[in-house]
Amino acid sequence: MFVIYYSIKQFLHLNNKIMNALKNKVQLIGRLGAKAELKNTESGKTFARLRLATRESFKNSKGEKVEETTWHNLIAWGKTAEIIHKYTDKGSEIAIEGKLTNKEYVSRDGQKKQVTEILVNEVMLMGSKIPAQ
Repeated sequence: MFVIYYSIKQFLHLNNKIMNALKNKVQLIGRLGAKAELKNTESGKTFARLRLATRESFKNSKGEKVEETTWHNLIAWGKTAEIIHKYTDKGSEIAIEGKLTNKEYVSRDGQKKQVTEILVNEVMLMGSKIPAQ
């Protein structure tokens, strides 16, 4: 029999460490809506903007299968951006891990807007893209 002994202090520290690792963490698997847009900032940093579609299926109250697609705005920086741009295209399936970020901006017509994006920390290329239709 294997027994693990933790003091209350050790347990609380470990629990806090685990919870901090889980705060603001997003993991998604989906397909790209278009080729990632690769750009550089004025200071020379590379980034990519992309949209990822995730799909869920469920049965409604009538027993009919319903599919819902949700679109997510993603931004990736540096090597991650370059990999996404180089090895993916519209329809490519990828898995990402990142965190939610919120930005505010003023639109051309003077309206204050807010957008939520996922800042991509890691990407995994899942398979081939869907053939163009």
